[in-house]
Amino acid sequence: MSTPMTSYCGRVVIAGRPNVGKSTLMNHILGMHLAATTSKPQTTRNRILGLHTEANYQMIFIDTPGIHDDKKRLLNRRLNKTAINTLVEGDVILFMIEAGRWEEDDRRVLKHLKETQVPVILLVNKVDLVSDKETLLPFLQQVSAQYDFAEIVPMSVFREKHIHRLIEQLKPYLPEGEFEYDPDDITDRSMRFVSSELIREQLMQVLGQELPYALAVEIDAYEDTPKGIFIAATIFVAREGQRRIVIGNKGAMLKKVGSEARQRISGLIGQPVHLKTWVKVKSGWLDNPRMLDRFSFDREA
Repeated sequence: MSTPMTSYCGRVVIAGRPNVGKSTLMNHILGMHLAATTSKPQTTRNRILGLHTEANYQMIFIDTPGIHDDKKRLLNRRLNKTAINTLVEGDVILFMIEAGRWEEDDRRVLKHLKETQVPVILLVNKVDLVSDKETLLPFLQQVSAQYDFAEIVPMSVFREKHIHRLIEQLKPYLPEGEFEYDPDDITDRSMRFVSSELIREQLMQVLGQELPYALAVEIDAYEDTPKGIFIAATIFVAREGQRRIVIGNKGAMLKKVGSEARQRISGLIGQPVHLKTWVKVKSGWLDNPRMLDRFSFDREA
């Protein structure tokens, strides 16, 4: 009679400043586009779980909003609170930075990491983009001198072999224990949530630098019909001028966003998607506690 394999299950928190590649990393680990990713900071607004299970190992990845210094808006303060409070949940933390760049927000993240008792792996992303490789070692030495990191892992999230190597390096940090989730699960989030993220992602991709931060997306309906999935979504903005920009000339911008988002969602679920979108003005929603609760942003402590 064979002895059953010991199972291991643990939480891996992905932390770092805004726009350093945390959500992109999780998407590549999972092999699916779960978390919204754009070139704009503060794309991630919620704590998102991604599940990677292989053989007798289950890793629960937690993607967090980027920790930053902008405290003017209640929304920003809540994003910071979510990210900081999540750090202590991990069995190990991946502290993600960009090769060759060490900024004030990186120092701010490290300050919070030092207050935890969790092992921290320094994950140095975008090493492939460093033109002068001779500068990489001094940079790593400079950063590693600031904290006793469990490991230092240079990588590019776009290289599959780097992702596989990272998975193997994480296994020793997982405690022995039963799986928390079904091995076939990819996330704890519903398709309603993922759909709202993909719509917001497309809005952030096509709009200007400032407007994306005044946007929120709410799914009003998500129904399985004989012709596919029907989704109705409301896009909230803070001012009437923003509403006109989102809709565009004769509805062209909204149509473009809807078409791209529909294709993304359809590709993810493997079914036809029928998407209807509306744009509404909700003045001051970024500082309105009730609206932030409605959009599931964590309460401020």
